[in-house]
Amino acid sequence: MLGQDEKGLIDNILTAHDYNKSHVIAIMQEVQKVYRYLPEEVLCYIAEKLKLSEAKIYGVATFYENFSLEPKGKYVIKICDGTACHVRKSIPILEEFRKVLGVTEKNPTTDDMIFTVETVSCLGACGLAPVCTVNDVVHAAMTPEKAKALIEQLREEAFQC
Repeated sequence: MLGQDEKGLIDNILTAHDYNKSHVIAIMQEVQKVYRYLPEEVLCYIAEKLKLSEAKIYGVATFYENFSLEPKGKYVIKICDGTACHVRKSIPILEEFRKVLGVTEKNPTTDDMIFTVETVSCLGACGLAPVCTVNDVVHAAMTPEKAKALIEQLREEAFQC
């Protein structure tokens, strides 16, 4: 059940988009920026306010790969496993991230909700391979050693806030 503060937050996003049904993707993108995923209660609330079926809202949420129905960490690390990155050994980088953070393919988010590790088919930076992104910031020419150092840097950053 959404509280008044949460409803107010969602209402502000909806108002900014004039409750326009054709803005549903942009609305959901803004919601995901706030929550780092799309909570079920929020999707139901959006459906109600936009006078759309919940099925339509869930259809959009599940069609686009960038939307998540599962909570994600503060830092979302995406490791590219496209052809260029794979050939340049992206799998050992993925394995290092998972080992250092204690996550798996089935459980990609750390218990403290700081990190989520995902693989993607292509990040569009083949000339910089192998690459990963952290919250859409590209890190080029990655190695397992650089992955470990990046995690240390991000942990320091996370605990300074």
